[in-house]
Amino acid sequence: MKPRAMTKTQKRTRYIAVTAMLSAIATVLMYIEIVVPFMPSFIKLDLSDLPSLIGSFAMGPVYGGAIAAVKNLLHLFFTSSGGVGELSNFLLNAAFVLPAGLIYRFRKSKKGAIAGALTGAVVMAALSVPINYFIVYPFYTAFMPMDAIIKMYQVINPAIRDGDLLQCLVTFNMPFTFVKAMLSVVVTFLIYKPLSPLIHGTNRG
Repeated sequence: MKPRAMTKTQKRTRYIAVTAMLSAIATVLMYIEIVVPFMPSFIKLDLSDLPSLIGSFAMGPVYGGAIAAVKNLLHLFFTSSGGVGELSNFLLNAAFVLPAGLIYRFRKSKKGAIAGALTGAVVMAALSVPINYFIVYPFYTAFMPMDAIIKMYQVINPAIRDGDLLQCLVTFNMPFTFVKAMLSVVVTFLIYKPLSPLIHGTNRG
């Protein structure tokens, strides 16, 4: 027997509950950090963007952005960056999932999902340069001189010019951010199909 469709109120309530659940998962994932070879030691990999990408595809870009916001608001209680890291994370996460969700919303197909995910990853990677340059690294200099930060990049790539933070960000941070986004994309494509019925409440029992 075909399940009865949910009302708008029921659907909204379910989506709010799913948003809360995905936000909690994203918050936990923020604490699971992996040191990445060929990157300065203070740059670590996590998959906390993954739940918001799933939410953006399943429920729409507004919910994806909400998950990005809630996880960072929760992380503020344990921040070590005075909120700067959380602000940066939110801006980059939103730059990733909003284009992905918008494109998929108007082109609901596998090709639309791929196009949206790739667009979001490129936007996130591109915006990582100005966000790091104007927001994140000025905060770091309160604890470590800029020359010392740049020397950490020069250890990995001696071709980095003295005092050239922009070169560091374009050479290291931008491709790292793109790869990080694409990891979330790959995992999303692997798990989205079985998760979708649970999110939408269409599983049959």
